[in-house]
Amino acid sequence: MADPTFDIVSKVDKMEAENAVNQAQKEIAQRYDFKGVGASIDWSGEKLLLKASAEDRVKAVLEVLEAKFIKRGIGLRSLDTGEPYASGKEYRIEVSLKNGISSDDAKKVSKIIRDEAPKGVKSQIQGDELRVTSKSRDDLQAVMALLKGKDLDFAIQFVNFR
Repeated sequence: MADPTFDIVSKVDKMEAENAVNQAQKEIAQRYDFKGVGASIDWSGEKLLLKASAEDRVKAVLEVLEAKFIKRGIGLRSLDTGEPYASGKEYRIEVSLKNGISSDDAKKVSKIIRDEAPKGVKSQIQGDELRVTSKSRDDLQAVMALLKGKDLDFAIQFVNFR
């Protein structure tokens, strides 16, 4: 029988993201402090475009969006938030969703596993995910606990635990 394995991925559930955006749009439409400031959240391809008439209002729109993402179980590390910029008479912020682990981040995680994980645990980079293998399931669970305790600058999930 093959050794136990699991995959480390960084993916955002598209439906949960859309639900969070819809909830944020409803709240912005109903809140009194957003009346008359042109506040909106729209999908622009794979990115979200936040708009408002003033810089502090567009930052408030971002806070509402972040709160809805947290409520839906999507970590803020999976959001790539730009700086507010002026576009005509309105301010905008572009927010993109991070999917996949970059090769640099995969190397960081692989190094953590190599240095701090129990002996006999191996990691292998496969595209935009990492496969972790060991003879013992307990070692794999120790690796999961180790990585959850680390302060990584990207969101990770553990899938395909076999």
